[in-house]
Amino acid sequence: MSLLEKLRLDRIPQHVAIIMDGNGRWARKRGNDRSVGHERGLDAVRDVVEGACDVGIKYLTLYAFSTENWNRPKEEVQALMSLLVYAISNETENLNKNNVRLLTIGDTDSLPPEVQENLEQSKSRLSKNTGLDLVLALSYSSRWEILKAVKTIGSKIGDGSISSDSVTEETFTNYLNTSGIPDPELLIRTSGELRISNFLLWQIAYAELYFSPILWPDFRKEDLFEALYDFQQRERRFGKTSEQIQNENA
Repeated sequence: MSLLEKLRLDRIPQHVAIIMDGNGRWARKRGNDRSVGHERGLDAVRDVVEGACDVGIKYLTLYAFSTENWNRPKEEVQALMSLLVYAISNETENLNKNNVRLLTIGDTDSLPPEVQENLEQSKSRLSKNTGLDLVLALSYSSRWEILKAVKTIGSKIGDGSISSDSVTEETFTNYLNTSGIPDPELLIRTSGELRISNFLLWQIAYAELYFSPILWPDFRKEDLFEALYDFQQRERRFGKTSEQIQNENA
């Protein structure tokens, strides 16, 4: 029996987030420039998106470029930006065929104009699709996002638009980039690294964490299915006891 056949489709997480790690190491192991690893990582993105569509995941968030990544060598950043333009332009029709809608989170105003233009064109082209929502985290960091939300809320309290007493977890969530998107139930990180790397820190408070040793360019939909199967074997308690969960599900 395949992993796909083992999955309970009624227990697929609504939102899966992935830290796509290992492109550089994949390239170095083969004596190639890091940019080659980023290029091959597109194959993984394509296959995993198709896998997410296959099992009915509603939201798939991919950590594509962090605010910290701007500190990488200039040549690598330029190669990544060029690859983004290429990928967005060339994958739009395939995404449309799979009924995928494209969303973004992060400081996208800091991206090069050509990248911003391609993103807006693709988002508009895919805006009416009703299947998977593919969320690209670009020039994103969770601390940046949280600080931005705090400043906005503080400004509104200062001008009297809202009161401090009205600020709840739900209110705060509405000021994050992910407003309107449910929190991830499963966070996957590839390459064997055991870090969160400033990604969706508020949103993953109750996410299940899954660390794969596979370098991102080699990650495929079967590896996604393995992570989903592992997720389905876990008991999600949200602070309750096992007995309480079992009684609720009885």
